[in-house]
Amino acid sequence: MAVKPVVMALSRSGEETAHRVARAIDAQVHGREGRVNAADAFFANALDHTQSLFAAGVPIIGVCASGILIRGVAPLLADKHNEPPVISVSDDGAVIVPLLGGHRGANRMAREISQALGGVAAVTTAGDVAMGVALDEPSVGYALANPEDAKGVMAKMLGGSGVCIQGENIFDLDSVEGGVDLIVSDAPVAGSKGALVYHPQRFVLGLGCARNADPGEMWDQVEAVLDEAGVAAGAVAAVASIDLKGDEPAMIEVAKRLGKPLRLFSAEELEAESSRLENPSEVVFAEVGCHGVSEGAALAMVGADGFLRVSKRKTANVTVALGEAPAPLLELQGRARGRLSIVGIGPGQATWRTPEVSRLVADAEALVGYGLYIDLLGPLAIGKERSDFPLGGEEARCRYALEQAALGKNVALVCSGDAGIYAMGALVFELMDRGEDEMGVSDAAHRVEVVCSPGVSALQGAAARAGAPLGHDFCAISLSDLLTPRDDILRRLKAAAEGDFVIAFYNPVSKTRRTLLAEARDILLKHRPADTPVMLASSLGRPEENVRYRRLDELEVDEVDMLTVVLIGSSNSKLAQLGEGPRMYTPRGYARKIDGDLSEQAS
Repeated sequence: MAVKPVVMALSRSGEETAHRVARAIDAQVHGREGRVNAADAFFANALDHTQSLFAAGVPIIGVCASGILIRGVAPLLADKHNEPPVISVSDDGAVIVPLLGGHRGANRMAREISQALGGVAAVTTAGDVAMGVALDEPSVGYALANPEDAKGVMAKMLGGSGVCIQGENIFDLDSVEGGVDLIVSDAPVAGSKGALVYHPQRFVLGLGCARNADPGEMWDQVEAVLDEAGVAAGAVAAVASIDLKGDEPAMIEVAKRLGKPLRLFSAEELEAESSRLENPSEVVFAEVGCHGVSEGAALAMVGADGFLRVSKRKTANVTVALGEAPAPLLELQGRARGRLSIVGIGPGQATWRTPEVSRLVADAEALVGYGLYIDLLGPLAIGKERSDFPLGGEEARCRYALEQAALGKNVALVCSGDAGIYAMGALVFELMDRGEDEMGVSDAAHRVEVVCSPGVSALQGAAARAGAPLGHDFCAISLSDLLTPRDDILRRLKAAAEGDFVIAFYNPVSKTRRTLLAEARDILLKHRPADTPVMLASSLGRPEENVRYRRLDELEVDEVDMLTVVLIGSSNSKLAQLGEGPRMYTPRGYARKIDGDLSEQAS
């Protein structure tokens, strides 16, 4: 899913312009709270919001001074090849300035906006200014084979070298003999410092294979078919197959190596191509419900006006066919494999959310999770399909997320903290490890791509607020006996107490479950001092955050709720009294070394 741009409106003087821009490029408007009347979402701080969007890979158009956007993204600048476009627009719409990502869409969007507003696109990249083209940003449907040479070729053109067009003139430039070459070709032509090669993406690889076929065997056959056709890998727009094969490692590997999407079709969709197959098979029909997988998938992708450049080529375990369309494929048929991203958004505040998680959420078209957690995403959740589940609906939540991904959607399962720590990660894999007849998920759900991304866990957030209580050995224990037998919890409590671990308690209490925290306190008091420091951290990273310290013997159940992380120190944990208040830490043993050094100095 392509990430839609966001138009930021910072004041009423630019509000109307922001909405005009949004209509022109089909984007959302995010408005500053208290300063903008109407918006799809509101934000409190412009710099924080700019950073959040930029980290998520969202293109930003700010109706504001350029300096605001520059200051917002400056700390995050690292790789111009992966950063999203950033554009500033004056309040009156008269000037549109692409600040970042000129050759990644910013220059194009700036021109679109200028046409809609009647303003001036202040494009400053050299090639666009001198010749009106960006050689490293060809038209959609064409791929530059040697982007590393684009800068040098552009420099030669700016220095006065002519351009010799070979093949289609995709930049609409005058062609002369000599100078640099711009080559548009299906063939695997070699580029150079004086020649750029562009491949029109008109071809589709149709793939079929036996279950768990060797990826190496598949890749060798793909290379053989492309070589037979005289077609460059860069001219391939997509890889296609039947949906039953969506999780085949061989097909996934081919798509990964080519950097192309894997598109899937149902047996019925492939059977609709049966009259065009060159090698129909009754054996294949009996097995999967269509007369040809590789040829059928290639033909379904290239459309009614397309044809087979290379018919099915078969080895012991794989089949490969190559389809050709009359023009570059701008819209791909079929559906995506489907992806489920299991993401942990941290304890709550946006600055504790990792950039990778932000990107996965921005890329997703559907969000599934406990409603409060999705709310904490703020503007990143706006405009997305949203499915809220209550606390206690964890199994239904994970099933739903997997089955939605099985439809070909890009789904994010939103968890607090880290998704793999007392969250939904383990349940997702448990369901996928079961057959449908074992209360697992459907066959289609078993074939989705699952991505796990780490988050800042509640115990890490609490520890950071405390100081360094996890400086030595620690463990985490959930006090919820809904899924874990009570006796198991008590056994683990006793072991942790005897081992003198720092302990983080998750799910310490609920409205109906109030006794285990008190029992845990009493067990621990048998093994560590009464004045052992305890930290209670509630609603971490949110405006209502509350951090306080207690002695172990004074820990009261009534001041703890489900949003509280309880950190119990070991017998060595201490509270350091600092100017801003107490800070909790657990020594690792350096004190003995320091004391030893002092003794040596004294002697």
